[in-house]
Amino acid sequence: MTRMESIDSGVATDSRAAVARLVRLYEHLSPDRLEQLEHYYAPDARFKDPFNEVRGVPAIARIFAHMFATLDQPRFVITQQCSQADQAFLCWEFHYRMRRWRAGADQCIHGATWVRFDAQGLVSFHRDYWDAAEELYEKLPVLGRLMRWLRKTLSAK
Repeated sequence: MTRMESIDSGVATDSRAAVARLVRLYEHLSPDRLEQLEHYYAPDARFKDPFNEVRGVPAIARIFAHMFATLDQPRFVITQQCSQADQAFLCWEFHYRMRRWRAGADQCIHGATWVRFDAQGLVSFHRDYWDAAEELYEKLPVLGRLMRWLRKTLSAK
């Protein structure tokens, strides 16, 4: 038991339960589960990643619907998690295949998510952190060459 949990074990227990629910959601996310997001996210939840910044469950659901429409076999694997009080940090791997380029090639993005929960244990804030240049742009046929050259040119090595 951490020091924070011993100070307010009720909040810590609720937070751990909320994190566990969210991890299960993401590790089993599918198009048919998107309608259940209202059971995990507050109605006015904020969501931000390298390409989107939205507010509200319908907008968040559209982001995931777009993911399922444009990628083959997308899935999240939560590799680490840390929670304290009303917030958590999740490290993850996002596995997928592109439909348009590199068809059939397995891809993986490594990232992390910071979430905050409201008093009901619903996500009120969701921020994804991942390096779009390294994890995505460098894998594109034409842009990738430029991104790799930039990284090499700007590197201190």
